[in-house]
Amino acid sequence: MKKAATPKEQMYEVRPGQSVELLKELHILTRDGRMNQDSRRKLKQIYHLMNFIEPLLTGMRQQPAELQIVDHGAGKSYLGFIIHDLYVRLHAPHSHIHGIERRADLVERSRDLAARLGFAGMRFHGLSVAESIVSPLLPAHPDLVTALHACDTATDDAIDFALKKQARALVIVPCCQAEVAAHLRQGKAAALARGAVAELWRHPLHTREFGSHVTNVLRCLQLEAHGYQVSVTELVGWEHSLKNELIVARRRDDARPQRQAAQRLVELLQMLGLAEVDALRQRFYLPA
Repeated sequence: MKKAATPKEQMYEVRPGQSVELLKELHILTRDGRMNQDSRRKLKQIYHLMNFIEPLLTGMRQQPAELQIVDHGAGKSYLGFIIHDLYVRLHAPHSHIHGIERRADLVERSRDLAARLGFAGMRFHGLSVAESIVSPLLPAHPDLVTALHACDTATDDAIDFALKKQARALVIVPCCQAEVAAHLRQGKAAALARGAVAELWRHPLHTREFGSHVTNVLRCLQLEAHGYQVSVTELVGWEHSLKNELIVARRRDDARPQRQAAQRLVELLQMLGLAEVDALRQRFYLPA
């Protein structure tokens, strides 16, 4: 016979009115309503992220309250379901959340869960980034684009989508940035011959960490160059996650390209010996 969960265990950090069935489906709560330490950490991250997302959505909400939210690299759509449960169904019930995920099994799983929970405003699409940009199934100008722990260049794919769709805001938690680090590694000998700045990434561990940092700096400069106001903070304490950086970008009212940010992006690529890498020039493109 199973021991009944105590009220504290059942409702640990679960907000009033939140769907307990959803939390069970997302494996944040066990079937008997319990929560382990890993689940508490996961829920804490999601709630902390919602502290940034809720004010953005409230500021953009109009009458009738119909928001268009696109979650790139959605995976099992944890974030999309939580946004719907904690915000959309309460404050903007006519809104839509679109999950973009290439893995067909995860798309079907999310569709099934949304149907069982009665979350009618959720849509899930098995599309590539290039397909999502031109797909008539997605909004022409999303209010919010999110990417939670989208690995490596998948974060840049979400940014590309947002820029080409002129999204009003982005909330991004990058993960596992390896592309820039790989190019730094390839050009390390030449960079060391040019000067002392390459000491920043001479050791393999520093190459990985510095490459990750540079990647996010380039992303912020790219967003600023395209007319977004950018802020960077930590998602949660380092004891909870090493993938901890949160980038929030809001499109300026005039949305004018920022020349200084564009110039700094180019200068940074040149200083690090990355300006001649075609893949990076295409990824961190500037306004026309």
